[in-house]
Amino acid sequence: MSGRPMPCDMGELSTLFLFEKLDADQLGRLCREGRVEEFDPGPVYIEGDPATCFFVLLEGTLVMSRRVGADDVETTRSSQRGVYAGATQAYVSGPDQANYRGSLRVTVPSRFFILPAETFSSIMRDWFPMAVHLLEGLFYGTQNAQRTIGQRERLLALGSLSAGLTHELNNPAAAAVRATSALRERVAKMRQKLGAIAAGPYKRHTLEILVEIQERTAERVAKATPLSPLETSDREDALADWLDDHDIAGGWQLAPTFVQAGLDTDWLDQVAAAVDEETLQGAVHWLNYTVETELLMNEIEDSTTRITHLVDAAKQYSQLDRAPYQVVDVHDLLDSTLMMLSGKIGSGVKVVKEFDRTLPKIPAYPGELNQVWTNLIDNAVSAMDGEGTLTVRTALDHDQLLVEFRDTGPGVPPEIRDRIFDPFFTTKPVGEGTGLGLDISFRIVVNKHHGSLHVESVPGDTRFQVRLPLTATDTETPEESS
Repeated sequence: MSGRPMPCDMGELSTLFLFEKLDADQLGRLCREGRVEEFDPGPVYIEGDPATCFFVLLEGTLVMSRRVGADDVETTRSSQRGVYAGATQAYVSGPDQANYRGSLRVTVPSRFFILPAETFSSIMRDWFPMAVHLLEGLFYGTQNAQRTIGQRERLLALGSLSAGLTHELNNPAAAAVRATSALRERVAKMRQKLGAIAAGPYKRHTLEILVEIQERTAERVAKATPLSPLETSDREDALADWLDDHDIAGGWQLAPTFVQAGLDTDWLDQVAAAVDEETLQGAVHWLNYTVETELLMNEIEDSTTRITHLVDAAKQYSQLDRAPYQVVDVHDLLDSTLMMLSGKIGSGVKVVKEFDRTLPKIPAYPGELNQVWTNLIDNAVSAMDGEGTLTVRTALDHDQLLVEFRDTGPGVPPEIRDRIFDPFFTTKPVGEGTGLGLDISFRIVVNKHHGSLHVESVPGDTRFQVRLPLTATDTETPEESS
């Protein structure tokens, strides 16, 4: 935006605290290379525009703001002569300084002394070379420290996730190995029993009936539904009694397996009716091997399916082979993060999902949002010290999508609530936290997604609320997720 040109007065500049120590030659250079302009109420420059100028207030009232979601949040309001804004870091070369990092407007007609960014940079380096070196060192040192510790933060999270994922994968993998070993033993015994049946005095019709019963038994196993402990006990007693009444050896060992497979005395009656008395015991034991084999194959299938789901969750979490910016369902991201963190969350924390699955997909950087979910979940679990309830809720909040993480921990004390998003601030013991988790989360949500991150806390009820826009900005085009 441009204002009305006004004359530059060296005497007026010399009264400003920024320039009061300058000599006449220096003030003359400012007036030659700079300019004075008056602006009507309204915007002077907009966040994200090229940072071309350094502004110093001569008269009037300025308001500085930052964009948070769809809103501009006021950060500074001042009428003090000499306050400055704009390309304040033009002396530092780098892409971060190429654009205004906030917006500037005036509420009354206001005059500014304006220096082009190139002149401001040149003057800083010519007049204050030592100060510029110190400021550059401080600026880049802080950037490098944040980058290094941010990488450390991500590595710590990755280590924690890897440990949790290894634990989660180990359980179904070990179960599959055990079931496979047991299955090999059962199949061997089934072959032996089949050989005994084939060598016995069984008629062809009887063998056909046994095979038919075997097929129906396998179907019953596939459709079996879990029973209550009381129902299980009652059915085991009934089956054991039936087997004893029919002189079937080891009935008390067979009964639990039959109950697990969904079989009952009616099924045994059908078997007894299909074969003669001499054949019954061999037939029941052979069918027991069938049941055990089906149950073991179900266990292997369940275990390998669990492994597949964990691998899919890991791929979803890491966003491998996916576009960095795309349209996504936040529930997929939350599900994968919760699964990845399940080992760290532990059995003492109850996880409650209050998801509104009707919410629309949103444009986002899913890999970075997963980092936000990881940080917020990790903080909640740490706050509860492994015991409590974590509630993850999604909802539509006006024109934004809300993701809320609620824990039942002791809460965030009021005296530090305004500092928890500051870089390097942490309440964890030395060595257990870098103080960048919430700072990184804030920058991902606010700076990268133009959303907001807010905390509400009382003892027993702490809520971190992430709000994300439903639509992309004009400068971003997300890919459709598959």
